[in-house]
Amino acid sequence: MRVALCQLPVSPDPVINLERVRGALDRAAGQGAELAVFPEATQARFGTDLQAVAEPLDGPFGAGLAAAARDTGVSLVAGVFEPAPDGRVYNTAVGYGPAGQRVAAYRKIHLFDSLGETESKVVAPGTEPVLAELAGLRVGVLTCYDIRFPELARALVARGADLLVVPAAWAAGLFKEEHWVTLVRARAIENTVWVAAAGQVPDPDSPPTRAPTGIGRSMLVDPMGTVRLDLGSFPGVGCGDVDVALTAQVRDRLPCLEHRREDVFGRY
Repeated sequence: MRVALCQLPVSPDPVINLERVRGALDRAAGQGAELAVFPEATQARFGTDLQAVAEPLDGPFGAGLAAAARDTGVSLVAGVFEPAPDGRVYNTAVGYGPAGQRVAAYRKIHLFDSLGETESKVVAPGTEPVLAELAGLRVGVLTCYDIRFPELARALVARGADLLVVPAAWAAGLFKEEHWVTLVRARAIENTVWVAAAGQVPDPDSPPTRAPTGIGRSMLVDPMGTVRLDLGSFPGVGCGDVDVALTAQVRDRLPCLEHRREDVFGRY
């Protein structure tokens, strides 16, 4: 399966961002992609009034994502915001199939209350891991800060994930880029699974903000931890192939998942 990493700058304006999604998805389709992974908060950058831009999943932005998938025949995963019952919002990664049907909605479980940021002030946490069928693969979803929690990735793989996708808005900071690269590769290595992680890059047309935007470094990593694709720090769309036959080959030679001690540590 051919996957596209769509590394975008994200504006405070959802209308601008939807146009950027359409353009990136056209490029992905032109490169033969069957699945495109977009950043966390594709709908509107952090630092925007998220309660004001949040909308139900079948609202205008979601409908636009569905139409873009349908028009190109490319499945996609992208980050949006939906209203939460307590007045906050959910940081949600939605997945659409090639006919524009919504097949997944993952609400970010781990909130970034770290390094001077307090995501939980405006974002309510989700409670359920999500696995969905996209482009013929079983796809597990993590969002940004979730990558620091190996139990979520392991739970998704234990449920049968062929590919982990990670929409992100990974902010710059001391050792942050090193952490990102290390953690994305670690989740692939320890689970012998493919990982496709797509991040934001700063938007030169938006006003400055201290809220996270992203460092880029969107990556496709194979089950041995080899980085097959790394988009660096500038906007772009890159494609690579996810080969489940390689996954089987790696797991045959390196059967660490079979060696889990569930009798000692539990299922995950």
